[in-house]
Amino acid sequence: MRESIFTLPNQITFLRLGLLPVYFILIFYGHYQSALVVLLVAGLSDAVDGQLARRLDQKSELGAFLDPIADKLLLSGSFVILAINHRLAWWLTILVLGRDVMILTIATVILLVVGHRRFPPTIYGKLTTAVQILLVVAVIAGTAFPYDASQRVDQILTYLTAALTVFSGLHYSVVIARNGGGSGS
Repeated sequence: MRESIFTLPNQITFLRLGLLPVYFILIFYGHYQSALVVLLVAGLSDAVDGQLARRLDQKSELGAFLDPIADKLLLSGSFVILAINHRLAWWLTILVLGRDVMILTIATVILLVVGHRRFPPTIYGKLTTAVQILLVVAVIAGTAFPYDASQRVDQILTYLTAALTVFSGLHYSVVIARNGGGSGS
């Protein structure tokens, strides 16, 4: 029997995907307060859909596939549009996107050569994602509601994001290459 794609958690993920264009338009045109609200709604929906999937026993392959894609699109798109608006440095945006392309390329090669393997996130990858999200929220919040230390906070988070992005990308590449895509740590 085929699983339903219209579970409540999947519908929430579809909503999050639907919010992406609105969020990107708001940032692009400098409506940072509204963009911050949409970003917070998207973040809350991400937490809620996962909890509902577990509590309602509605985990699905589609949800497991779409949820990280929605998260990655939100984060990557945020970096690109914030760079276009000169709120983030292009070098950092290229570094963040380059890491993702590198990991995707290595995973694809392993899939083609070795066959299907799981590619679990590493603790460093999770930490990197958390700091990247924190940077995006800080930049948008600091632009929407300027405060004295916002530039300093953004600068610290920028360099921390860069360092973690490089380290986690290299670590993940070594782990999946060494384990043939087996179980990364």
